[in-house]
Formats: sequence, structure tokens, C-alpha cells
Amino acid sequence: MKRVWRPLGLLLCSVLAAGQSLYVEQQFKPLVADQRAQRVGDVLTVVIYENASASSGADTSSDRNSGAGFNAELLGHPKRAGQIGTSVDFDGRGRTQRSGRLLAQISVTVQGQADNGDLLIAGQQAIAINDEKQEIKLTGRVRPQDISDGNTVLSSRVAEAQISYVGDGALAERQRPGWWNRLLVLLGL
Repeated sequence: MKRVWRPLGLLLCSVLAAGQSLYVEQQFKPLVADQRAQRVGDVLTVVIYENASASSGADTSSDRNSGAGFNAELLGHPKRAGQIGTSVDFDGRGRTQRSGRLLAQISVTVQGQADNGDLLIAGQQAIAINDEKQEIKLTGRVRPQDISDGNTVLSSRVAEAQISYVGDGALAERQRPGWWNRLLVLLGL
């Protein structure tokens, strides 16, 4: 009787223990294959080099002069004369200038793939030094052919790029005007 149960028990265990292969075709990457990001979940390094500057100016000037005069003589009275004149001058000038520069590297992940093959990427990086917090966020689209052999891409090659760089801490707080100054600006004073 023991001899019958043993093969039957082994058969039952083999049916219950269905084996899975370690090889998954969708995730397989040979050691000599291209290591550039190409699928959802792959990591890609974006080299952010943004340099922007803008300036504008305006000069406006206008002059306006007008005058009117009259003479009148009434029955035997001496002549009456008068003049009215107006003059308006306006001179206005304005100039704005702004520049910004951001140099950084951030690793992002592939979030999806567009119909045309572009990779949809997103990522963020937070750095804290001496209670100063800085955060970089980046989202956009990358063409696979723009990714270098080192698995990096320049930010100028990221389409629909949205890059934000925000700092918070004592130094960042000192850069903002005080509440009373903001109130005066709000009131137009």
C-alpha cells in the first residue's frame, strides 16, 4: 500500500507545484545589448543645461500745445482781450531685463510610450543641505534616437519639457520681500 501512495503523492506535488521559468521574454536584456532606456520603467539621465535671457524696452514721448485768443469791443468801452492756452507734455521710459541659468543632472523614469515611439519621461530630485531644500522636477517627451550611448539626453532635446527648480529655506526666505512690502505693493503704494 505504501508503494502506491508514494508515486501518487509525487504526482500530486508536481501538479500543485507548477514551475515558472526565470526567463521572461518582455524583460530579457542580453549583456551585450544596447543599455539605453526604451521601455516603461527604464531609467534615463537628463543633463539640464538651460540658459535664458530676455530684455525689452520702451521709450514714449508726446507733446501737445493748443491756444485760443479773443478780442472784443463793446459800445464805447475799451477793447477787451484774452488768451487761453494749454500745453501737455509726456515722456515715459521703461526697461526690463531678466536672465536665468540652470545646470543639473536628474535621473528620470520612462512613464509610457507615445504612438510614434517617443518616450514619456518624468522624475524629480530633492536635495537638502543645511536646512536648505531644493527640488528639481522634469517631465517631457524624448525621441529614442536622441538618447546617447551613455543613456543620457540633453534637456534641449526634451520635447514639451516642463522643468521646475524650487528652493526653500532661510536663504530662499531672505530673497522674498517682507509681508508689509507685499501689502504696500498690493495697495498700489
